[in-house]
Amino acid sequence: MVRRAQILLAGTLVAILPCGAATSQTAPSTVLNEQVQLGDVFSQQTLNVVEVSDFTDGGSHASGAAFTATLDRNDGDMRSYQETQGQVAADTRLNVSVNSGQTTTLTTKAAGAYGYANAYGATLTGVYTQATGPTSVTAHSHVEAPDAQTGAVASQVQASGAAQVIGLQYGSAGVRTSQSNAASVTSDGGGVYGYVPGSASFTAVSAGADVALSGSNGSAARMISDQNNTGPLTQAAQFTAFGNVQQATTSATAAGASINAVNEGSLLDVTGRQANQAYVRAQASSAAYQYGTASVSAYGVGAAIVAGDIGGELLLDTYQTNGGDGVEALARFDGTEGYDAQASATAYGNEVTGYACADCQGRIDVNNGQVNNADVGAQSVVNVQSGRSARGVASAVGNSATYYVSRSSGQ
Repeated sequence: MVRRAQILLAGTLVAILPCGAATSQTAPSTVLNEQVQLGDVFSQQTLNVVEVSDFTDGGSHASGAAFTATLDRNDGDMRSYQETQGQVAADTRLNVSVNSGQTTTLTTKAAGAYGYANAYGATLTGVYTQATGPTSVTAHSHVEAPDAQTGAVASQVQASGAAQVIGLQYGSAGVRTSQSNAASVTSDGGGVYGYVPGSASFTAVSAGADVALSGSNGSAARMISDQNNTGPLTQAAQFTAFGNVQQATTSATAAGASINAVNEGSLLDVTGRQANQAYVRAQASSAAYQYGTASVSAYGVGAAIVAGDIGGELLLDTYQTNGGDGVEALARFDGTEGYDAQASATAYGNEVTGYACADCQGRIDVNNGQVNNADVGAQSVVNVQSGRSARGVASAVGNSATYYVSRSSGQ
């Protein structure tokens, strides 16, 4: 008997899990998803810690519309429409008096529209449409511990107007994504610690429109992506300060439109059309009285595409335009005494990178067009009173295209 599963809903979660292994008589599953969010969505997490011995873990997540679908050895076709018109905000705060434990982990994410589709041992076809209106999407995180310590700390803050993720394992996909964002998208992170004897990692990531595809174990994918970011601002900011830290990493990444597709298999075919009109700004700043190593990086780009296939062929057809009020990246480190310090700032109007693996008989076929009408600037500052090394890099490029077929080391 032929079985057919059809799901139609406007909720937040869809999952397709077959009862057993698919056979040639099993009909493909279908998913139709429509979500419209008109009101505001917000989440807030506050942790007040005096002293703990093991760990501190906190997070805050907010999405105007969220869609998740999984295929497990059963082919499927998906149609999804997501729209958000209200404000979306996620906020995480940690206050520490003495010690937040051996490890401290904070995660803060805000998305106007978020979609995830995954196929394991199956063929996935789908059309995914996302639209975020003229509103704001904000992710904020802050640690206040000037007289306190932790063994190691990792804090991530992320904001996206529209985000679509596609995953493949032993599978194949033919998908189309369409994203439009008119919201102001900002991620704002920061932290102050008195003493961190291990690693201290603080990252901020913002994207007006973002698509990520990951394929593994002999997968193949064809993808067409259209992205349009018209919001007034796409910004990522991260600020940190330490009394004494062994290894500090502070980074901010902001992209008006971003496509990242990596596949391990026979074919990756990507067609990308990107347009950014937002002002894009990435700013990272850190200060330490005493430090072992300190690294600060800021990366800002109007439109970015990275596509690579390991094991087969890469077909890449791209067209990028960047306008608006420009792209800016700012990185700064101030240290009193320590060892190695560096700060790097990188800004692009448009950037595309394509690669394949020569060891796997890979090849690339590329068609590229880029137009940048906006100013692009990068600034790096390093101030060290006493240390072993100080390094600063600032790079600004209007249009950048990089393609390569590489062999592994030693070949």
